[in-house]
Amino acid sequence: MQGTMRHFALFGNPVGHSLSPLMINAAFGAMGIRAGYESHRVDNLELAVRMIREKPLDGVSVTLPLKGAVMAFLDEVDDDARAIGAVNTVANERGWLRGSNTDWSALSAAMQEQFPLGGRTIAVLGAGGAARAAVHAILRAGGTPIVFNRSRDRAESLARWFSCETQPLAALGTTEADVLINATPVGMHPHTEQSPVDGRHLARFEWVVETIYNPLETRLLREARAAGCGVVAGLAMFVRQGAEQIRTWTGLEPPVELMTRVVQTTLAKNRR
Repeated sequence: MQGTMRHFALFGNPVGHSLSPLMINAAFGAMGIRAGYESHRVDNLELAVRMIREKPLDGVSVTLPLKGAVMAFLDEVDDDARAIGAVNTVANERGWLRGSNTDWSALSAAMQEQFPLGGRTIAVLGAGGAARAAVHAILRAGGTPIVFNRSRDRAESLARWFSCETQPLAALGTTEADVLINATPVGMHPHTEQSPVDGRHLARFEWVVETIYNPLETRLLREARAAGCGVVAGLAMFVRQGAEQIRTWTGLEPPVELMTRVVQTTLAKNRR
């Protein structure tokens, strides 16, 4: 390994469950980069952003619940992140803090590796940051999103932001759509027996896409497979968004296969 030590971090609350430090540190090691990546639980966002400049940190990943609020403290936010209303990546370029969003591009790439988005009608479950990234990705690729969420007000707010359609959650079983994306936390560890969708409705979708990566296969994906749907697991999005962050910070190509293997192995061990 060569060069001076570089420092990166994950900001969020909570952050103890995240596998990002394990995945990204493994990537840095394989790339021969002298760098460390550690998680920081953030209670005061303004102080945390000040730490980026003063410590200094070369780059930061931003997770819940800070992705929207952090934008106000940055020097620059790229067009995609501004359109989504959320930043998950901060690059410190000699004191100039630039925000971007790799969630949408990671999700788009994970889906388009399996099927084209253009011309498809896609049901998006959720109204938070993951849902915003999903809707943006669909629109950018020429698809048509329809937003469904337990809270009607939040769904309508997101739909107004993107000028797209929303339907009541109860209408999911009758709405015509090619793809279903779960952009909610329902089914995430430790609540692995929960699903955001009645399994009886899944056969109407050609593809079901998950944004949760822990567990590797959620109940939703198991039931989607049983219903004959093609599936895209959340691991693909998780690894791709982290890989894109590394590219943003270093300009180098990360070892995506290694990153995938590290997360898969860790989650498999945790199941035992």
